[in-house]
Amino acid sequence: MSGTVRSSGTSAVRSRLVQLGFVAVMLTLWFLATTEWGVNQLLLPNPISVWYQLLDVVTSLEFIPDLIVTCTELAAAFAISVLFGVTLGYLISRSSYLIKVFEPLFAGVYAVPIILFLPLYVLILGLGPASKIALGATISFFPIVINTIAGFSTVDPTLTSAARSMGANGVQMFRYVLFPAALPVVLAGLRIGFTVALLSVIGSETIASLAGLGHRIVNLAENMEMARMFAYIVFVVVIVAFLNGVVSRLEARWKWP
Repeated sequence: MSGTVRSSGTSAVRSRLVQLGFVAVMLTLWFLATTEWGVNQLLLPNPISVWYQLLDVVTSLEFIPDLIVTCTELAAAFAISVLFGVTLGYLISRSSYLIKVFEPLFAGVYAVPIILFLPLYVLILGLGPASKIALGATISFFPIVINTIAGFSTVDPTLTSAARSMGANGVQMFRYVLFPAALPVVLAGLRIGFTVALLSVIGSETIASLAGLGHRIVNLAENMEMARMFAYIVFVVVIVAFLNGVVSRLEARWKWP
């Protein structure tokens, strides 16, 4: 047992070292491109300049208003998609006929790049947070509802038959049989839905918005403040990685209590 744990720990350390090595190589190539290979720093600023700008962004706390806007839009969009996606997915999963009708339909719509409809959302809801929330909720709804349907519809019939034979009612069936069995697949859908909601919110802010991290990046690009723009891009990447890490940890904890 101890050998297995030690092997697992060594593998994790090696993975981290490979990841850090990849980042180090990319930073080195970036530095060489701007100092030795003649890449115009108006297009690609020096990473050292970006680092100083990033420190200024973090220490000045100027990012807080935009971060609040982006996180509020993300939270609202994800909450709406979870509410409707899980509820509708569960109801559809109770009927084989509804599954045959709606599962291919949802999968087909999900394949369409829904962000193309952003101008329509902006036209109806304006440039404010409402259009970003609506778009994020729409895009994240589909992986959530599809996975919810798959999770509940593929529960082993033996489990439900055994529960019925022991007199389980509808609430008990859901709580002790259907929900635990479907949870891993549903959680996978929630994680995917969160990721696409985050990407769609930030992406839509770069196209049409009045505030948010995406809007800030575009505004800096328009003013040719390239080093600060890249600093904000790095900041957004760190925020996205952090949020995805939190969601992945929550998924692992709920999946294997």
